Amino acid sequence: MAMESSPEQPQPLGRVVMAVKGWVERCGAVWVEAQVIQINRRAGSSTVFMVMRDPLAQTSASVSCSTAVLDAAGPLTEGATVTAWVKPTVWSKNGSLSFECREIRASGEGRLLAELEKRKRLLQAEGLFDPARKKRLPFLPRTIGLVTGADSAAERDVLTNIALRWPAARVEVRHALVQGPNAAAEVMQRLAELDQQPEVEVIILARGGGSLEDLLPFSDEGLVRAVAACRTPVVSAIGHEPDMPIVDLAADLRASTPTDAAKRVVPDAREESQRVSQALERIRGAVAQRVANEQRHLDQLRSRPVLVDPAASFGSHYDRLETLRMRLEHATERLLSREMTAVQHDLSRVRAMSPKATLERGYAILVDGEGDSVSSIHDVDLDDDVMAYLADGKLTLGVRGIEDPTGQASASMDDYDFEED
Repeated sequence: MAMESSPEQPQPLGRVVMAVKGWVERCGAVWVEAQVIQINRRAGSSTVFMVMRDPLAQTSASVSCSTAVLDAAGPLTEGATVTAWVKPTVWSKNGSLSFECREIRASGEGRLLAELEKRKRLLQAEGLFDPARKKRLPFLPRTIGLVTGADSAAERDVLTNIALRWPAARVEVRHALVQGPNAAAEVMQRLAELDQQPEVEVIILARGGGSLEDLLPFSDEGLVRAVAACRTPVVSAIGHEPDMPIVDLAADLRASTPTDAAKRVVPDAREESQRVSQALERIRGAVAQRVANEQRHLDQLRSRPVLVDPAASFGSHYDRLETLRMRLEHATERLLSREMTAVQHDLSRVRAMSPKATLERGYAILVDGEGDSVSSIHDVDLDDDVMAYLADGKLTLGVRGIEDPTGQASASMDDYDFEED
């Protein structure tokens, strides 16, 4: 009902706002389809503020919801189309009209993206995208498997670029549907055929660009699991650079385009030839440098005096040896001289003490008949025979008399009987 008012009796603004709030909230909740053009999350707040717009009518409205409601809808981005259950309300503080969202669902492409994201998280949790599972591509595969659409631009791009880069490469092509409800199953079948051939060492899945719906077969769960289970390394080349179906994450290598896939699976013959030439040049240079270094080292060794004249060093050794020999001879002579002098001195002393020297001075040594020396007059008797040893012989004497040292003679020796021995 309209409120009564006049210039003389105006209504308070707050009462009018509250009345409008009551009228608006009686409208109840309603499902609407709109495009999310702005999402504002505030840190620490459980409320999210959004702006939704009707693309046809160019009408926009403020919408608020809880973070739980927004997260339940899956990953939403600005520009996504959604279906929301909203209830109109008026903020009493500023009188602005807003909508409270109690449930939100992605619709159209947004719904499709949400489903793909959910599927991606499920497969990721199983470890199908783990880098440790990915296999390395061979440097030069014997045979390259290619699964693509018949007479497609992707097939021409792959075959042309492989032929340009490595003309001798062999490609085994399997055609399959790459769009539509039966595409995923047919691609899986062709993939299994190539994976069973031992000579096929790498497989390329190639398709040109397209819409999200066109590329859906390459996000099929069965195809993703088949790619992850392949014995042969798989290269995914689906769509263009911005496109990334789920099979790209399970493949051993993702190529941005079919042309890029051809560059990844075979090397460039001209580049490899240049690398071989450069490697040969480096090897030749290294060998030449090594030979030059060794020759320089050999020249240094040959320039040393001992190698220029091996006998030259002997001269100094000869001189030293001669010096040592002369010193040894002189030392020996000095030692012999000292020893000879000592012997002469000892001999002189012995000779000086020898009885013979005494005999040569005119003395004699007397011994009795038994050979005992006669050192006293009491050692002999009268008429005893005694032997007198002289310097030049011996005499046999007879005792004719004995004279006492006191001067008394017990016998007289008038003469002596000398007998020379």
